[in-house]
Amino acid sequence: MEHETTGDDPSGAGPVETDAVIIGAGPVGLFAVFELGLVDIKAHVVDILDKPGGQCAELYPDKPIYDIPGLPIVTGHELTERLIEQIRPFGATFHLGERVDALERTADGRFLLTTDAGKSFLARVVVIAAGGGSFTPKRPPLEGIEGFEGKSVFYAVRRMQDFSGTDLLIVGGGDSALDWTLNLQPLARSVTLLHRRDEFRGAPHSVERMRALVVEGAIQLVIGQVMALHGEGGRLEAVTIRTKEGEKRLACNRMLPFFGLTMKLGPIADWGIDLAENLVPVDTATFETSEKGIFAIGDINTYPGKLKLILSGFHEAALMAQQAHKYVYPDRKLMFQYTTSSSSLQKKLGVR
Repeated sequence: MEHETTGDDPSGAGPVETDAVIIGAGPVGLFAVFELGLVDIKAHVVDILDKPGGQCAELYPDKPIYDIPGLPIVTGHELTERLIEQIRPFGATFHLGERVDALERTADGRFLLTTDAGKSFLARVVVIAAGGGSFTPKRPPLEGIEGFEGKSVFYAVRRMQDFSGTDLLIVGGGDSALDWTLNLQPLARSVTLLHRRDEFRGAPHSVERMRALVVEGAIQLVIGQVMALHGEGGRLEAVTIRTKEGEKRLACNRMLPFFGLTMKLGPIADWGIDLAENLVPVDTATFETSEKGIFAIGDINTYPGKLKLILSGFHEAALMAQQAHKYVYPDRKLMFQYTTSSSSLQKKLGVR
């Protein structure tokens, strides 16, 4: 599995050509890599979040899940790790911190997809595994914040180097806030972590590392809330924060607010696919949408009897891959095989 989190291809070589693009790196999107890999379909995966796992990893990484076959109890984080290990033989490339904004069919029947980071892909099939839609960061209720967004206030980290030498304020108490505090501390000139209380929702080892850096004087931890932003032309110069001692001004020129996520259908609504109450109707024989070559699996789709369960999405991914093979390899007949008995499948999985 390869990770790629930068924006445009610096070589200017044009679109990435691939068999399939999977939109969404939650459990169902990850398992789609596996099912496509079994039938020799290479995939690139795009997700707006900064790590794989989707809703499972982002919203409830430590919440126990009890209905995954063969796993009596597993957390969202553990399930994500197991799926990543399972798909490793297929070498999918991940483009994290990006959202697919545009999708159109080209003259040769392939799909051209473009992300909000300016990256583009040419693919024979598209698999929408975006859960209930695209995650959208919650905007802090601060007057005039829109003018700073994309210039000095960011909701995701695309390139760590962009924060080198900055005076950085990170706001939040979850995994994202803690992870970026730890990862950007060596690069930034100064890092301040601001949270409304001295309790954190992130992984215990991350909290321990963060507190150790505070003791060392490498970062500053402030308990309070952001009340106002100061600066001109989108350039942040300072913020007003409120603590139990009162209000004070804190100098900074970059801010990463992690106030949680909301889910919206997003750009999918503009792709010409039939929709039904913000969901995507599919053919249950193939999980194809109204557009041939575009599939929808997981919570984003709808059909009679649909159950919004991870295990249902796994089933949908398996049937999707069978149909996707017909588009990627139109002249090749697909012979159904079992991983338990097929030497060729076992070879792909690296177990033979």
